[in-house]
Amino acid sequence: MFHPEYQLTNKVVDLLTTIAEGRAVIQRARLLPKQEFKLRRQALVRMTHSSTAIEGNRLNVREVEALVNNQKVDAPARDVYEVENYLKALKYIEQVIKEKKIVTKNVILKIHRLVTTKTLSTESSGRYRKNMVYVVRRHAGGKQEVMYTAPAATQVPGLMDDLIHWVQRSASQEINPVIVAGIVHQEIAAIHPFADGNGRTVRALATLVLYQRGYDFRRLFALEDYYNNDRPAYYAAINIGKDYVTRRKDFTPWLEYFVNGFKEEIDQVRHQVVSLSFKKIDTDINSQVFLDKDQVAILDFLESLGRITVGDVVDIVHCPKRTAQLQLKKLKQLKLIVAKGKARATYYIRKQ
Repeated sequence: MFHPEYQLTNKVVDLLTTIAEGRAVIQRARLLPKQEFKLRRQALVRMTHSSTAIEGNRLNVREVEALVNNQKVDAPARDVYEVENYLKALKYIEQVIKEKKIVTKNVILKIHRLVTTKTLSTESSGRYRKNMVYVVRRHAGGKQEVMYTAPAATQVPGLMDDLIHWVQRSASQEINPVIVAGIVHQEIAAIHPFADGNGRTVRALATLVLYQRGYDFRRLFALEDYYNNDRPAYYAAINIGKDYVTRRKDFTPWLEYFVNGFKEEIDQVRHQVVSLSFKKIDTDINSQVFLDKDQVAILDFLESLGRITVGDVVDIVHCPKRTAQLQLKKLKQLKLIVAKGKARATYYIRKQ
């Protein structure tokens, strides 16, 4: 069984307290619809750019944003695939949350398959590795140094099952979601269960854990930025030693880094939403300027699947057809969506 060793040091407790305070402020902040969805779109771009850049992807933020908007970019095919794949993985996470699925082996394998489509062989994409894996540092002159040796491939399924069972149990043990996400992040990095794509898979999975447990912060954060801004510090923090068997088993040093990074990102989000919520709103007094929870649910569905119908709205918010039509009409008036098709074939997409 997997029983992670860690200490809730004063530093970690203080950071978690600050994160909880930021969460409360962000959840209460009154943002205009366009403001909130602009921030959410920026977070999507940032997390995708940073998570792929850490692994060597060469696309810049503007190119990633173009791909988010379904535009073409002139770049190497592999770089484009990696970004498109990560976006698909994040959309899948939204689906997992909507369907209230728990973290299972199949969920993790699906995330891996999505992030490695067209960049890894079909025999390896979405499957645990079959061979030994070594993390190698390349020096000038072509010399290579083995920095870390992962556990044998035969051990991977059992180690992953133990971790998954711990994640499932942790949901009822009142372990702070940030701690769970951090432990998942380092343990999968240590197991290195896949031939390639481990980093992107675990960063997406950590996001899923946070979202599932109410720590989505309106999906305005991009923790990957913290790692990408100082990659040497990220690699140093996540390092557990020369191999899995003799690894450092105490998660505390990594958690202090991970929780601090999360706090830094939430501080930035908190500052953004507070600044925007206090800006003067220039609009008619009778105009709707904020979204209600049903409208947020509608737009979340639309962001995930790319289109929505009246029937979808009826199912999502459990309302009569007339109410669903009215909600879509309001979102059109707010210029957040546009209608396509006619009569019964009408559907709605996000306004570009």
